[in-house]
Order: sequence, then structure tokens, then C-alpha cells
Amino acid sequence: MERPGRLLLLSELRVRNTAYDVSLSRSLLTWKRRVSSPVYHPFRPSVCHSVSVSEIISVREEEEENGSRRREDGSWKKIKEREEKDYRQAFTVLYVERCRQHRWRCAEVTFTCSDAALCQHWISSIREQLAAITSRPKHLLVYINPYGGKRQGKRIYEQKVAPLFALAGVSTHVIVTEFANHARDHLKMEAELKKFDGVVCVGGDGMFSEIIHGLIWRTQIDNSVDPNCPDETLSTCSLRIGIIPAGSTDCICFATVGTNDPVTSALHIIVGDSQPMDVCSVHHNNTFLRYSVSLLGYGFYGDVLTDSERKRWMGPARYDLSGLKMFLTHHCYEGTVSYLPARGIIGTPRDAARCQSGCVVCQHNGRLHSERAERYEMDDTSDCESDGEWRTIRGKFLAINAASMSCACPRSPKGLSPAAHLADGTTDLILVRKCSRFDFLRHLLRHTSKDDQFDLTFVEVHRVRRFRFTPRHCQSDSELELDLQENGKHQIFSQICRDHPACGCAPAYSSWNCDGEILTHTAIDVRAHCQLIKLFARGIEEPPVFEDLTNPCAI
Repeated sequence: MERPGRLLLLSELRVRNTAYDVSLSRSLLTWKRRVSSPVYHPFRPSVCHSVSVSEIISVREEEEENGSRRREDGSWKKIKEREEKDYRQAFTVLYVERCRQHRWRCAEVTFTCSDAALCQHWISSIREQLAAITSRPKHLLVYINPYGGKRQGKRIYEQKVAPLFALAGVSTHVIVTEFANHARDHLKMEAELKKFDGVVCVGGDGMFSEIIHGLIWRTQIDNSVDPNCPDETLSTCSLRIGIIPAGSTDCICFATVGTNDPVTSALHIIVGDSQPMDVCSVHHNNTFLRYSVSLLGYGFYGDVLTDSERKRWMGPARYDLSGLKMFLTHHCYEGTVSYLPARGIIGTPRDAARCQSGCVVCQHNGRLHSERAERYEMDDTSDCESDGEWRTIRGKFLAINAASMSCACPRSPKGLSPAAHLADGTTDLILVRKCSRFDFLRHLLRHTSKDDQFDLTFVEVHRVRRFRFTPRHCQSDSELELDLQENGKHQIFSQICRDHPACGCAPAYSSWNCDGEILTHTAIDVRAHCQLIKLFARGIEEPPVFEDLTNPCAI
């Protein structure tokens, strides 16, 4: 627990007719029940509650009714008539309380003071401390997708999120999107971003993708950076982004907060949390295609998305059906992967440690990236030339995946790359080579088990800063004489199928799944940009192993 430091206030107040010693410092609000008997009772420890000032949502003044007030047990108790100046002698503090599975909720405690002057002193002191927290947003631009997921976005915001923003004194400008890419286009051209402290999207991963595309593009144009050049160092976005989960898939929210709960996400926004996040830019022949923050998948995941788009009427169940269909089809694709390894960093894709709140790996590698960027500017040298040599792999692949985060979700708690980091300036390149259907099933099942999913002979993983992929149909035949040791009949049959894709034996190429969107090109150039955006989040917090038995309700 954080040390309270110098106390600003210390008073004896009452909570539910029980006396408490209440103290306020610049970092903590603490209330400890007074022990009536001086005799030590080992089995009746004094109850002490503490809440960080940064996690106090608001404080409000309470006014007792003239004739009576309701007790906690539901009965009514007469109280003495008081003068008007004594009516306001209580105040309520609303604060963050942690629950199971990384969920937060809004809790409250009411303190009764001995006189009105002391009550006002407490209220003003707490409000002064809250006002001094500059990281808290005061004005937010909110986009609501009314069609995403189960079409519950508007209801979720109005019933669960808007009341919390009102309690915290956060003003909002709400826009309900009317068509695809409405939010992206509004951020690009019309939004007056200087008026706001952050942008909030209410929807799924598709809505979040719209927000980052509009915000990043707008930031680059405002800073005279060409987004179409893959070698450009992109400017960091100043506005933080909040995610209120209300979609079919909420992978980004789950990976950065630990739960897909709208109230938890709203509270992270209110307290002003900040979590930097890497973004990958995807280009084709010096033309910008998309930004990616979670998964780039070619082969299996690209085929699943392509097939599921034809079944959108089924809702989220379409992913299960398409996944089964693509698994049984078992297509593999030929191509060349070139990548630039991430050198000089700490952490590997096979680490047991996960990216959590206050991640040391992200902090270290983020500083390293900043130092390199400064050195490149002084030396006028491209980072691609100074960071090592490119490596090339050619072959047949069932899947080529690039994970910029763990890609964890409720169905796959570990994700595609459990040790991937949110803000270390790299992406984990996962290559699944041609194998039997049974072996591929083993690989898929390890996403939901505790086994090392990379401990398979046909799977390799590399932590990279940049990579390129060229499918076979974009290369010359002399570069792609692969698997020459296969028997003659199979080789001849394979060649016929490649030259005549209409036969349906095997498609010539797959599609890229970029955060749930299909890319229009298969030959791509991908570069990771370190900590390009910031979210209203703090990463996944791990609960302490041992809890303080004398403070069972401390948070």
C-alpha cells in the first residue's frame, strides 16, 4: 500500500453510527474503526479501509430530511429537529472498488460530521485533491455504434456509462454513427479535437479500428507526415482513446483491461488511466492500406474471416462455423516472408511472464526505442538500415500471424501470443508451416490450454520490428521451386492445380485478416510503431497473493 505521506485532515467521523478515525493525505483516504475497549481482541481486529485519492470518483454533499431518515435495515428512526444550518452534516465519497476477474464497480461510503463547518472542510479538501489530478478527462468526444454486436451500444452507454460520467463531472459530446466509417471520416475532417481530452468509442473492435484510423491519420496530416510512406516515423497521438465494450468481439478491451465490462471501462476513463499501445502500419507498394493493433492473419484466420463475412446474419456464431469449415478444408499457401528481428530488447515470445500493468519490458523497450529514434534523427539514418539484416523464409504455410498483443479473449484466455507486449515497439510473427490436419488441431487447442503453443516442430515465432510477405502468385517461378523432393505424381498434380485454380483443389492465395477487416492486397509491408496511441487503461492488474487480513475491504 502506498504511504499516506503528510496528512491534510484527520477527524473522528461516523459511518452508520459507528465511530471512525478518518484521514486524508495527498494519496490516500483512510477510515479506521475506533476500538471501544482498550483490551486487545486477537479475533476482532479493527477494520481499516483505504482508497487511493486517484481512484475517488467524486464527493457529494448529503442533506438529511427534516423529520426522519431511513436506516440501513429499512426501518425509520425519528431524529431531533435541527436548525437549517445543521442539515448538511454528511458527505458521500464515491470510489473504485475492485471485484473478481479484474472488474471494477462504483462503491460509496457516507461520513457524518459533528458540525456543518467540518463537513464543508472535508468536501472542499477532497475536491481540491481531485482537481489537482491533471490526467483526468473533463471533456470527451463519444462515438456510439448502434448496430454493432447485439445492437446494445446505445442502451449500454445511456444506462451504465453516462450516469457515471455525470457523477464524475465529465462532459460529453455524443455522436451516434449512421453508416460504416462515419466515426473515422468525422475524426479525419470535421472533429475539433482541441476541445476534447479524449475520444471514446462504444462498440466492438471494428468501432475501435475506425477511431484509431481517423485519429492517427488526422495526427499525421496535422504534423505534415505522409501516411503513405512506410519508412516515415509516425507522430504520436496526443488524445487518449477509451473503449466501452459493446460488440461481437472486444479483444482490445479484454487485452488492455482484463474484462469486457462497460462499467469497468468507464471507471478507467474517469480516473484518467493511460496505457501506451503499439500500432502496426500496413502498406502495399508504398500505398497505405490499414493500421493494426491486434492481429494480422494470413491463411487460416484470413480464410475464416472471408467465409464468415458471407454469414453475418448468423451473428457471433458465424466464426465457429467458418472456423470448423476452414479447418476441414485445410488449405496451405506458398510465399516468402522477410522480417527484421528486434535486437537489443528484453523479452522473447516464449517468456512465461505476461504483459501486465506497469510492465517492465514495455518501459525498457519504449525508452530504447526513443533513444534510437533520437539517434537516427541526428545521424539522418534509416532505422531499417541500422537495426540489422533482413531474414527470409520461403515455404508453404497454413497460417502466418502477426500478434501485436496477446490477442486474449474469453474463449482463448492466453491468446495467440501470450507473451506479446502492448507497448514494446514489436510484433510477434508466428509461422505455421504445412502439417497434417491432426497436428494443426494440436496447435489450435493449445490456445486454450496451459501448454507452450510454440513448442511444435512446424511452428516458429519471431519478435520483429518489421516484416514483408509476398505470396507465390506475385513471384517468378524460378524463386518458388519448393518441395522438389516430393514424389512426381503429387508434384505434377500440384503444379496443375496452381496453374489452373479453377479446378478448386487449392486456392492460389488467401486474404489478410487485419483486426477483423479483409485487406485488398496480399503482398504487404508491415512496420510496428512504438507507443503510437494511448488508451484509457492501465494494463491487466494481478491481484496480490496474500491479502491483508486486518484490512479485508481495502482496495
